[in-house]
Amino acid sequence: MDTAPALLLLFTLGFCEYGHGAINARSPKDMTRLQVGQRLELECRITIHSGVFWIQQDKAGSLHFIVFISSTSQATFEGNHRASTRFEARREHPLYHLVVKSFTPRDEGKYFCVMNFNQRLYFSPALLAFLPATTTVAPTTRDPTSQSGTVEDLSLQTPHPERRMQEDLDFFCHLFIWVPLAGACLLLLIALLITIVLCQRKAHHNPSRCTF
Repeated sequence: MDTAPALLLLFTLGFCEYGHGAINARSPKDMTRLQVGQRLELECRITIHSGVFWIQQDKAGSLHFIVFISSTSQATFEGNHRASTRFEARREHPLYHLVVKSFTPRDEGKYFCVMNFNQRLYFSPALLAFLPATTTVAPTTRDPTSQSGTVEDLSLQTPHPERRMQEDLDFFCHLFIWVPLAGACLLLLIALLITIVLCQRKAHHNPSRCTF
């Protein structure tokens, strides 16, 4: 019983490991001709027997959980649902597929697959999925000076996408690290309390055994 707190402390420190590693992802070769209503399939390749998360970063920079595909080929979508009206997911080891059933502007953004292995998160390179840009004719009656001023104001209000992406990814990573860490700390506290109670009981019979 005296060694239990030390073992739990080592177990807690194990959750502090953090890092990024290589994980391969692939999208169709021609992503410049995406159309509304098109079926889009992305794939992620890993060599480790582990589950994979698919997440999307939208055009505003926000991250959205799509699905978790377990190593037993079970898919869990947002809201703990087994199926989705927008997405399909399947595993064909070592490939983990994500399918957008009918592409819409809502689905535009960057897609990542994420693997959690040995308390480390491994992110794939971003897979870009955007509809072709549409050109519009600028109004000829607007004053050029006022146009430039409007653009400057919008640029000040819009956060830098790379900075927003980094902040969201950091938050996503911290969830995987600190939630298990908090649980381990709680186990450590319970073990310490149990040790103290047992030592107090043993002190009546053999005080020399109550050591840490």
